[in-house]
Amino acid sequence: MRCIDRPSTRRLLPALCATLAGTFGCTSRPPAPAPSPPPAAARSQAPSAPAAPVAAQAARARHWDEYRLLAARRLVEANPTMTYTGTPPEPLLAIPVLQVDLKADGSVAAVRVQRQPSQARETVQLAIDAVKRAAPFGPVEHLPRPWTFTEVFLFDDDRRFKPRTLD
Repeated sequence: MRCIDRPSTRRLLPALCATLAGTFGCTSRPPAPAPSPPPAAARSQAPSAPAAPVAAQAARARHWDEYRLLAARRLVEANPTMTYTGTPPEPLLAIPVLQVDLKADGSVAAVRVQRQPSQARETVQLAIDAVKRAAPFGPVEHLPRPWTFTEVFLFDDDRRFKPRTLD
């Protein structure tokens, strides 16, 4: 059976191949060129605005699990010298758990300690300070109430933390 050799099919075959290649990401087309920067005159006329924090740049979270993930990333970004990546060590130094109450704009209304470790109790205050540095976390008025999230802080021996949400 030679259905591909039919004249009508030969005309459709290149379009079909291009569509399938684009759908499955196996195209050999070069990437589109990056947009060129505006001319110097246009750049000098526009006032330069400070960069917005990641929480403001990020798309709105559709649900609380997504919001917790964005908030955990914001915690790491706002506290780069106090965080670590990779696998948490065994054993951990301390594991404080905080509940963060938010206002509609994502700023912190209150921080409550849900679990205080029995050792290295100062890590609780380190975690609270890290939350305050990372705020605001992004608007929550579109999410169901109560506007709270809980984060578990995994502290290593150097008193650096990793949010459990990112583990």
